[in-house]
Amino acid sequence: MIRIVILISGRGSNMASLLAAAASAEMPGRIVGVLANRPDAAGLAAASACGVPSRVVDHRLFASRDQFDAALATAIDCLEPDLVVLAGFMRILGEAFVRRYEGRLLNVHPSLLPAFPGLHTHRRALAEGVRIHGCTVHFVTPDLDHGPIIVQAAVPVLDGDDEATLAARVLAQEHRVYPLAVRWFAEARLRLRDGRVVLDSPQDGAAALIVPNAA
Repeated sequence: MIRIVILISGRGSNMASLLAAAASAEMPGRIVGVLANRPDAAGLAAASACGVPSRVVDHRLFASRDQFDAALATAIDCLEPDLVVLAGFMRILGEAFVRRYEGRLLNVHPSLLPAFPGLHTHRRALAEGVRIHGCTVHFVTPDLDHGPIIVQAAVPVLDGDDEATLAARVLAQEHRVYPLAVRWFAEARLRLRDGRVVLDSPQDGAAALIVPNAA
């Protein structure tokens, strides 16, 4: 079983979906630690309740991003992970950090990348009048929210949607596809080769797209 470390900044709802998948043996991986950059991150208590060691590396205690990244990397490396998973981790990571975990650093983003990178994705999607929105799991690269895409899930934008209703619909799909991507990695079916995603499945070499049966 591979060793997985999860990084969070807040409530950790995607972390919870990964913990549930690991506990149900849906993926051959063990979550060996949860690290947060905020001491008030609610997900820390949830991790501890599941028996997963948790630790805070408070970014506010460091004078620079590089110093924080180095301390975070040290904390990660003590857990000897095969995979590092960002689950609502709200810090931009520097290039040296990203390169250190290249090919084994995943993120989930609440839009259908490359559309709407960055923050406030649901608000921007509504402002643009798109009819399809969703989420993306991707390998992390130094180019923010532009790493090679592993899997995406699409949801309809409904008449009368606001940020909250659209965010809830997208989040439900994040909880579906993120454990799927981690399972693929744990099963050695997913890897990064020359900057491209290789997925050993009927969609070999291509990103998968999941469209829910219902909104």
